[in-house]
Amino acid sequence: MDAPLFNPAVVKAVFRDVTWMHVSQSAVRVATSVTRTLLAEIIEGARAAAADEGLTVLQPRHLVTAIDRNVEVDVANEWYDHSPTFRALTGDVASPAAQPGMSGRAHRGKPSAVTNAHRFEPGVKRLLRSQGVRAVPTMVRELDGVASVFMMRLVRSAAMVVREGGTRRYGTVILTMPGEPLPPPSQENPLQSAPPREGDRRTIGGNDVLDATRIELFGDIRQRALTEAREAEQTHASA
Repeated sequence: MDAPLFNPAVVKAVFRDVTWMHVSQSAVRVATSVTRTLLAEIIEGARAAAADEGLTVLQPRHLVTAIDRNVEVDVANEWYDHSPTFRALTGDVASPAAQPGMSGRAHRGKPSAVTNAHRFEPGVKRLLRSQGVRAVPTMVRELDGVASVFMMRLVRSAAMVVREGGTRRYGTVILTMPGEPLPPPSQENPLQSAPPREGDRRTIGGNDVLDATRIELFGDIRQRALTEAREAEQTHASA
């Protein structure tokens, strides 16, 4: 069996930063798999952007292009506010520590994915190598930050699923271009039709993270992340 992309202790630390709830090993594995799927999609988009320039080494601007081209992977607003790459696009060159909410007493009271973004760097490097891609150190840090912010969002949603007893109360998002008619309603909304959650209100399980994935992602990337996470769990169970 392949080693997990991220150290399970690192992933558990994200859960501990967000919630007091117990965390199952399945939840750790699913969170890792979903984050891997997202990063792989972003890296593939960045590689295509680099190829358009005749380059083989990824630069931070290729990350920006990848996200511009695929709104489904635009999932890390908190990191964009901190990242030098994204702040340069908006003309905000001030130090992150000088930005409102990024330092001082108010910031210390709430865990921040930005603060601990460096902990995902080994996994990001392994994923780049597995895809045969090279990246400059600043690009690795950007991917590191995206992974950290996304996983914290995923954990927050998983904790909410546990508290609320499932995802039946949530809807879905349909994106259309201006002037286009809305598509016919789906026969099955993946959130509204979800069965009530089973289990106690103290433990986050793998299915809770899958439900959180349905909340945090949409479109093809959501379906791919769910499929790959389920396959990873089946592989683990049969090992």
